[in-house]
Amino acid sequence: MTRSLTYVTALWCLAFVAAPAVDAASPRPNILIIMADDHAYQAVSAYDGRRNQTPNIDRIANEGVRFDRCYVTNSICAPSRACLLTGKYSHQNGLYDNFTEFDGGQTTFPKLLRAAGYQTALIGKWHLRSDPTGFDHWDVLPGQGRYYRPIFKSTSGTTGTPGYVTVVTTDKAVEWLRRGRDAERPFLLMVHHKAPHRPWDPPSEQLARYDSQDIPEPATLFDDYATRTTAARHATMRISQMNPESDLKMWPPDSRYRETLLRLMTAEQRAAWERRVDPRLAAFDAANPEGDDRTRWFYQLYLKDYLRCIAAVDESVGRLLECLADLDLADNTIVVYTSDQGFYLGEHGWFDKRFMYEESLRTPLVVRWPGVIEPGRVEKRIVSNVDFAATFLDVAGANIPGDMQGRSFLPLLRGESPGDWRGSFYYHYYEKVEGEHAVYPHEGVTTGRAKLIHFYPLGEWELYDLERDPQELTNVFGRSEYAETQAKLTAELARLRRELDVPPLPSDRKKDY
Repeated sequence: MTRSLTYVTALWCLAFVAAPAVDAASPRPNILIIMADDHAYQAVSAYDGRRNQTPNIDRIANEGVRFDRCYVTNSICAPSRACLLTGKYSHQNGLYDNFTEFDGGQTTFPKLLRAAGYQTALIGKWHLRSDPTGFDHWDVLPGQGRYYRPIFKSTSGTTGTPGYVTVVTTDKAVEWLRRGRDAERPFLLMVHHKAPHRPWDPPSEQLARYDSQDIPEPATLFDDYATRTTAARHATMRISQMNPESDLKMWPPDSRYRETLLRLMTAEQRAAWERRVDPRLAAFDAANPEGDDRTRWFYQLYLKDYLRCIAAVDESVGRLLECLADLDLADNTIVVYTSDQGFYLGEHGWFDKRFMYEESLRTPLVVRWPGVIEPGRVEKRIVSNVDFAATFLDVAGANIPGDMQGRSFLPLLRGESPGDWRGSFYYHYYEKVEGEHAVYPHEGVTTGRAKLIHFYPLGEWELYDLERDPQELTNVFGRSEYAETQAKLTAELARLRRELDVPPLPSDRKKDY
């Protein structure tokens, strides 16, 4: 008990030591963070409207600010979430991969906001193995969660709920806003969606969407990796390598996956799936596509289901915005929409994430704060998921611990131009190559204009001129005309490693990664 009291006292001290960053006379803003899983910025129409439309997410951007260079520190689900909570890189918070349990005893920004008087709630995907800490209320999906009849875990136990996970998550969030919160206190509400994570099981109401159209193919769908290192060619995340049964819903008559999925649905949902999804395998067999045509066929099935999942997420965002308005909370609530990382939508022939290439490194980030953020702004400076913790503490007027490695981007929200803002960013992916997708560990640095990547188990490097080659097709490492750029980025990589106190890389290249 003495240790617990000491810990709580320390949190209260941390929360109030620093002078408030916002006007002390105004009420502290509520904070609503909506985070999807694997939502590529290319599938948000505020960034790129060629594939789909996301009017409710776009509304946040139109009424606030869109960040065009929000980078993640480690592009994989659990580590990204740990970085967001702690404001620290993976090597500092201890979560390098999807298989390690998050240490819930460490300092997180929800704990500090709670100590500063905020009511804190988390609803939806958690994916950190340990139970959530620092929340007055939590109701989360165990593990990855499932799309139909999702199971939720809370302090009251575990329950299964009929319905579709995005809708159920939203129902729970709206219920908390309307009846679960203390109206006398500011709140932090984190609504974390499972969608559009693999296996991209769409809601039955969206199954007909995109039936009459072809989704545009990315220019790099058939990237041959001609100038890249071994890592790109070794990875097993090509569209052509997808699982036809679970990923693409092309079900053989004895499909156990189909049987299990349909069993979780209501009769109405089952009927919709049987009508729309069951004919896929027969249509594929009749067309009998081969080679590149097979990849194109897979791409259309994948993208349409992925975008159907996003349509439900966008509807959820609309419901949450409407709820804030109904409760007269919109004017004093910061609304954030983001994803835990980017995702490949066929670029370089891939799905998934992990690599430091742009589609994986960048994540969508749009923020609305009435009266503070000038509507319709676009921010080009580099921010990161490791900055979120410091930013939310800053807007609440709470102290930012000195060991947080992120930096508050409150000045950027206000439209200010700090002269010392970062001009480069450090990235590090750790997960072992023998795992799913077989991506080699690597680290790198980017300025947003040029990027250096080091696949250290291979002893191989890549350098990209992002201004001339935004699709990252031509590795220019070792070319004489880029010698100066290469030297500068190499030095910057070393400097950032020192600044962030990154441990030395393994010296044995034959290490079992």
